[in-house]
Amino acid sequence: MNTRAAADQIAFRYRSVDSATGVTRETAKRVAERLGVDETQAIHIALHAMAVKLLPQYEADEGPLTAAQVRQIKKRVPQGKKRSVRSSLFEAQLA
Repeated sequence: MNTRAAADQIAFRYRSVDSATGVTRETAKRVAERLGVDETQAIHIALHAMAVKLLPQYEADEGPLTAAQVRQIKKRVPQGKKRSVRSSLFEAQLA
């Protein structure tokens, strides 16, 4: 194993009991079996799911729009016309 690969690894220790902060090796094996992958891949899948749930999935922008940007948007969008959107996703409830 080269030096770079060794530096990219961490020690992973299973817990002696399952809890909110860790799992036993038996639980990891059962999860991996259920997913049809090995234990390492099961850990990666779990970490990926947490990353999607907890971390922003887009780059931060520059903050609120400036007054000039709002004016540009308003110039490009027709103003003064009342518009409505009809959705076919939900059935209308007739009273």
